[in-house]
Amino acid sequence: MQSPVMNAETSALFLQKLLLSIPEVPLVLLWDRAPWHYGPHVTAVLEANPRLKILRLPTAAPDLNPQEQVWKITRQAVSHNHASKKLDTLAADFENHLTSTTFPCSLLQKFDYPSICMMFK
Repeated sequence: MQSPVMNAETSALFLQKLLLSIPEVPLVLLWDRAPWHYGPHVTAVLEANPRLKILRLPTAAPDLNPQEQVWKITRQAVSHNHASKKLDTLAADFENHLTSTTFPCSLLQKFDYPSICMMFK
């Protein structure tokens, strides 16, 4: 989901879209401690939707954050020494790479994905 700004309102909107797109099942999100992941808008969505749980990653722990690995791989593939002169083209290339690539998740492998899943049943 592209957005021109990152703030709590945008995060709350994302959560609402996620809940609508995956109905009726419990959801667990791993979130870093970005400022836009907090605030009254996010709190309101979480309180209204008890099936959605947020697990907050430790501060300053990019090695544990699967998203950091996604950005690193995507930057290397798309924007490292890129020749694109237009931001729209670069954004489209990023989105295409993100939606067409499967990324490894060392956090889930390191901490035993099946055991993590069992904690939330």
